[in-house]
Amino acid sequence: MTDLRPIRRALLSVSDKTGLTGLARALADRGVVLLSTGGTAAALRQAGLAVTDVSEVTGFPEMMDGRVKTLHPRIHGGILADRADAAHLAAMEAHGIAPIDLVVVNLYPFEATVASGASRADCIENIDIGGPAMIRAAAKNHADVTVIVEPADYAPLLDELARTNGQTTLPFRRVLAETAFARTAAYDAAVSGWMAGVNATPTPRRHVFAGTLSQALRYGENPHQTAAFYRDDTGSPGLAGAEQLQGKALSYNNINDTDAALALAAEFPAALGPACVIVKHANPCGVARGPTLAKAYHAAHDCDRTSAFGGIVALNQPLDAETALAITAIFTEVVIAPGASDEARAIFAAKPNLRLLILPGLPDPQAVGLAVRQVSGGWLVQDRDTARLDPGQLRIVTRRKPTDAQMQDLAFAWTVAKHVKSNAIVYARGGATVGIGAGQMSRVDATRIAARKAEDMAEALGLSQPPTVGSVVASDAFFPFPDGLLTAARAGAGAVIQPGGSMRDDEVIAAADDAGIAMVLTGIRHFRH
Repeated sequence: MTDLRPIRRALLSVSDKTGLTGLARALADRGVVLLSTGGTAAALRQAGLAVTDVSEVTGFPEMMDGRVKTLHPRIHGGILADRADAAHLAAMEAHGIAPIDLVVVNLYPFEATVASGASRADCIENIDIGGPAMIRAAAKNHADVTVIVEPADYAPLLDELARTNGQTTLPFRRVLAETAFARTAAYDAAVSGWMAGVNATPTPRRHVFAGTLSQALRYGENPHQTAAFYRDDTGSPGLAGAEQLQGKALSYNNINDTDAALALAAEFPAALGPACVIVKHANPCGVARGPTLAKAYHAAHDCDRTSAFGGIVALNQPLDAETALAITAIFTEVVIAPGASDEARAIFAAKPNLRLLILPGLPDPQAVGLAVRQVSGGWLVQDRDTARLDPGQLRIVTRRKPTDAQMQDLAFAWTVAKHVKSNAIVYARGGATVGIGAGQMSRVDATRIAARKAEDMAEALGLSQPPTVGSVVASDAFFPFPDGLLTAARAGAGAVIQPGGSMRDDEVIAAADDAGIAMVLTGIRHFRH
């Protein structure tokens, strides 16, 4: 028996009417009978197309504000009937059920309604019931029925019909069924996730995550790994909403590193002045604020010029010409910013391989969300780390008190340390990092590495002493022993900020007093693994 199935009768019911009339007209031109509901039927009639209301098929009017219209045996029987089963065909004959060969349904815009900040009642009204039921029925019966859930598949459908004289093949229907089940699964995931948030359920019994393919990637972290980038469809500002103006396609590592850079740049509100972040392998290698974006870039670059080569640059303000000239002077993989001047774009155009991404705005670092990581046999799920420094919670525990300038640098270094992989140590001076130690197995090693990098930069820049002299230092977690603190003191740090909470806090504080440096405890830590 052939796997070709003719399209003679189609049911169209869509909230997103993109491309609807073009599809419907092409079907009608092939002699396909069109069934429809509510607003979709009205749109088709307005386009001059003949359409049969579902209510004419069911014998019942649409009721309860449209909540009940397609949930009827004459609809679902027409979709679900197995055309190869004589008993199914007899049941259709006995009950006056005509087959439906094509189901074109996209769902009420629940995700968009939630993203708009609508009321709970409006969100509830935008939970589709009949749509998912028809989609799942058609997808289940893909041996006979073709199902379309997105306008992107209209053109492939029409191409298929053109190739096969108004029919569809089983492989084509199988792919569409897969897409259909994924769509209803993602829809239900959005609804259940929203309800968990409304109910303030911290650990739901079941947690579902869904995404829509943004782009297939050439490979993952390494060439032997397959990879793709999926967006979460929340509509929140972020990397998934960036427009790539130029450059090669982003790689897996590009996307991962750019997201890390963007998350840190977003910590510095544009209204409080320019800031620049340079990231390499998901760790900041230079961060600075400055009177201009170009000065912030130069200060960030001078933290670790070696690591900045081939790095990712994120800016908290629109890219200008002066900064564009500075960035293009060395090899850079990606630049991301909330806008770019025409002059800056022209400068970048001379470097066609340099990727330039433009955002409508920076993501909100305080936005509530989940961080999800897959492990063997499951997932780890936690709230995003949105904690910020609370001046009211700080405790100065040493005889020496930090100066106002040191307090500003301590707050800056603490913000950066939040985005550095643990164990993390950040030296800062004058609103710029001067040494970063990331991802070490011991805190003292992170402290030494950061200081050594500063020494290397002093030599490269022709400085008379390392830039850590007169700096402050931030540690993402407590110092378990005084050794890390003393290493920072020997590097020239005059103040330190750390969570506290070690069994040896008294020893560490005493060591700070002996070294003559100020210490501030935050009471919170920023592990990042």
